[in-house]
Amino acid sequence: MDERQRSGLIAIIIAGLVLAVGWDMVRGMLPQAAPRPAPAHVDTAPAEPDAPPAPTRATAGTGMPSADPQGPGILELAARADIRRRIRDSYPLTYLRDVVGESSDSMLHRWDDRAVRPVRVFLANDTIANFRPAFLDAIRAAFSRWGDVNLPVRFDLSADSGSAEVRFVWRVMFPIDRTGETDLEWDHEGHLQTAIVTISTFDPHGRPLGPDDVRVVALHEIGHLIGLDHSPDSTDLMFAKAVVRDLSQRDVRTAELLYQLAPGSLR
Repeated sequence: MDERQRSGLIAIIIAGLVLAVGWDMVRGMLPQAAPRPAPAHVDTAPAEPDAPPAPTRATAGTGMPSADPQGPGILELAARADIRRRIRDSYPLTYLRDVVGESSDSMLHRWDDRAVRPVRVFLANDTIANFRPAFLDAIRAAFSRWGDVNLPVRFDLSADSGSAEVRFVWRVMFPIDRTGETDLEWDHEGHLQTAIVTISTFDPHGRPLGPDDVRVVALHEIGHLIGLDHSPDSTDLMFAKAVVRDLSQRDVRTAELLYQLAPGSLR
């Protein structure tokens, strides 16, 4: 291929990228259906008949501003446009568009390159009221269930408190209507860095939780830990007020799609 042909090919590629970005911007200006209201950040884990009341939780995150004052280049804009298209096309088989809508910064957040180097997790023992060693096994079972999804992220549950990137800790009761809370931190590119997951041993009404309640709470919190937010559908475990006790196919497909896409801003 001579120099003239190479120059022509490059010009065609650049023109295609410009058209892709332009079309995405035009689509964004077209009238859209009214978005669903974002669910509250309070989740209720389901209760079986005659079981104790369902656990609840909330999540919070800390982000960082973009480190690029020049803004994204044309190739990055084209890549973001393609990610937005894939998210739109995946609905309603996934709820990733709702995850983005729930984020405070229009970013995808997830762990990156942690399949070989597992995320270090510390599971704390405690002596508070109603704490049981079986609660730790319940958390391990929740991680194992997420492991069945086969995402490119692994978790080492044997880390000590000093070296851990994720810490599971306990409290007797939250002062508001929840039984769990996940606090995440990520860098300016959306890569998750650290997390603290807090689970209570009593529900907000003062009733003790059992190991299977803790398993369901942990299953939901690990969903947040891997980067998911709430689903608007009550048949998904990641629904804000959960009524199921296991992952749905939409939970699985949403997590799989999240880990097929690059983290970071979608603007």
